[in-house]
Amino acid sequence: MTTAPTPSIVPRNPADDWTGILKSTLLRIPTLPEDLFKRLSLAKLTFGDRVHCPFLRPFFLSPEDEERVRSVSETIADLGERVVTAALEDKHLFAQFHLRPEEERLARLPVGYGRASTASRLDAFLLPDSLKFAEYNGESPAGAGYAETLAEIFRELPVMAKFAANWEVHTYPLSAKLLDALMMSYVDWGGSASPPQIAIVDWFGVPTWSEFEILQARFEKMGVPTLIADPKELRFDGTKLTARGKKIDFVYRRVLINDIVAKPDECAALVKAYAANAVCVANTFRCKIPHVKAFFAVLTDEQNGALFSLDERELIRRHIPWTRIVADVKTSHYGQPVELLAYISRERENLVLKPSDEYGGSGVTLGWETDESAWDTAIGRALSAKDGAWIVQERIPIRREVFPYIADIGKVDYRDMLVDFAPYLFRGKLAGFLTRLSATGLANVTSGGGQVPAFRVAPRTANA
Repeated sequence: MTTAPTPSIVPRNPADDWTGILKSTLLRIPTLPEDLFKRLSLAKLTFGDRVHCPFLRPFFLSPEDEERVRSVSETIADLGERVVTAALEDKHLFAQFHLRPEEERLARLPVGYGRASTASRLDAFLLPDSLKFAEYNGESPAGAGYAETLAEIFRELPVMAKFAANWEVHTYPLSAKLLDALMMSYVDWGGSASPPQIAIVDWFGVPTWSEFEILQARFEKMGVPTLIADPKELRFDGTKLTARGKKIDFVYRRVLINDIVAKPDECAALVKAYAANAVCVANTFRCKIPHVKAFFAVLTDEQNGALFSLDERELIRRHIPWTRIVADVKTSHYGQPVELLAYISRERENLVLKPSDEYGGSGVTLGWETDESAWDTAIGRALSAKDGAWIVQERIPIRREVFPYIADIGKVDYRDMLVDFAPYLFRGKLAGFLTRLSATGLANVTSGGGQVPAFRVAPRTANA
């Protein structure tokens, strides 16, 4: 007689375990959705007038997932820094990024230290058998303060105590790691103030202002004085940069280079202080080079293969989607020669068109969600663009999961969501994640997506 094996008391799937606990918790505490929304608002987890997280479950990744993402994303960040250095020395390579003349002028200003991007983020889709990156945000990406605060709130939900009995749960101290990276760049620059006065600089009233307030409070709690300033509040007297009468040692630049170029008078003090090397600025203006979406065209174009080792070229092939600048040219598709425009027209179902330098999903056309006529119109728009290039990129596999969604306060339903998983890299090292959910093909807060915290989890071993 054989005995059936004893079933494990530890669930195999953390999402299933969490959902089961959540359902029983909602029966006991029906006010949980309302309580969560109140906590989100009090914690400044808002984008404009919307809360960031109408969902009642985190995203879970395994230690193996984390290590896979770490090795690939840190390599890509390193490649970003490498191509900045190479592009500044090679006009042909620089031209492939299609920067505007003023962006090129800013990128070529001496900066006093090495890294183009102190803080950056990759947008990825993580699947069990695939890891693909859609783009690289090399320019002061938002969300780290939100992600850390959101994780803290979820750690305190009544669901967590029972869940954590079966799972080891790890969160990411993003603000501390961000501050460490900023301070390391300040030291590299030659700064000696201890502690330096930080200014978080962006336009007053931007939707992410609440995140600046979160970071300001956390930086100051860690002993670094921090103020939030509009670019118009900055003053430069030829030797020092000030804001509201305080000397600024370090600018954590959140105002975008696009805006600096568009509003030169309002940003003149910042640019002049930067050009005079009178203040440390992160990210530097050079970050624009790998930030534009043409960066992936540079990585995947065989003409640039000499920049990368054999292992790096294989990593690019596996994890970066084939990308090209839209133009009437001959090119190659995985080694096969193609007429690019004919290929784009023919392979609509497998391609996406994007402006090389836009935010929040602006201008993105998904071929598989577009009819032939609209696709041809999008190609024409890309070819005729007078201000900046467009890219075409191959379709990549996406991840979808079912999440509990707060449809109305007091009502929870379950929705199939696209999961955009974006690792933060601070000075090229993995620091944590921004995880966004969307019901559509575009996942970003700007276009109405939502955010959840990411937790690394592993089953707890039974006590001996």
